[in-house]
Amino acid sequence: MSNVEQENNLPLGLDVGTSRIVVARSMDSAHQSQYESQLNAFFTMPYSKLAESLLQREGVFHEVFGGELVVTGNDAQSFAEVFHVETRRPMLGGVLNPQEPHGVAVMRSIITRLVGKAGVAGRKLFFSTPAQCPGGDPAMAYHEATIQQILKELGFDSQPIQEGLAVVFGEMSGSNYSGIGISCGSGLCNVCMAILSVPVFHFAIPKAGDFIDSQAAAVTGELATRMRVQKELNFAVNGLTGDRVQNALTVYYDDVIQTLANTLRTTISSTQRLPKLDQSVPIVLSGGTAIPKGFLRRFTTALRVEDFPIKISEIRVAEDPLNSTARGALMAALC
Repeated sequence: MSNVEQENNLPLGLDVGTSRIVVARSMDSAHQSQYESQLNAFFTMPYSKLAESLLQREGVFHEVFGGELVVTGNDAQSFAEVFHVETRRPMLGGVLNPQEPHGVAVMRSIITRLVGKAGVAGRKLFFSTPAQCPGGDPAMAYHEATIQQILKELGFDSQPIQEGLAVVFGEMSGSNYSGIGISCGSGLCNVCMAILSVPVFHFAIPKAGDFIDSQAAAVTGELATRMRVQKELNFAVNGLTGDRVQNALTVYYDDVIQTLANTLRTTISSTQRLPKLDQSVPIVLSGGTAIPKGFLRRFTTALRVEDFPIKISEIRVAEDPLNSTARGALMAALC
């Protein structure tokens, strides 16, 4: 078998996130991975032959849907900033957005661009899915089935993996895949506790990056997209300052952190038949919302480790937080 044929047969990991979709490919070994991502967003404009030819000439990622040109993925952000409008999102709160008619088509375009055709029938691929929030979400089954159908059409044998469990697979080989994986994304914060790779519990809270952006935008009069860009540029969770945007972001970051820490504590305390743990376990945080300086310190303080229901060996942010879920999905696919 040639190198190209071998590469086309290797398993893939796919992080289907509200903000970004990331594919992970194995390289020389299971510990070396290559990542590629696209913004899970789009921007529409009225169709014209001239506009389409210009987009083609500039190599802009786009599709034609009816009477509209739909600019998709990373290019959508640039267009939204030029026209000072919000990008549109195929997903909302961790699942497909029921109010977005282009949602499934855009997702199909982005996933196809990232993973391509399977090359070999039945090629294995694990993709991330969110955990249920308190009260459940009837859209979860439809979301998962839709992603699986897209991948089936591309020739993949796909399996879902809960997002928090993917963090455990991607980050906790050193603790025999035992610990608490937390993915702080845009739509949700997903949490999973696993022992020897077996999930003990998982849950999600509906407060994450999008919640911070929308709430901060509402009290400052800015666009939510602008809040997201501001977070990614130079934001640190380090208390209130003289800057109203920084202050608003800090207030809602603290809200997310407190909700996450309190829900985790409550869930562990109320879980029946919790495995008896002889050793302490790690907590690993991943996702773009966990990146700003000060997040780890504030989360650790909110968790109150000294009287936590189980012993914690360490709390850390993943070395590569934006790719951690995709890497874990790849590790699961390689097992």
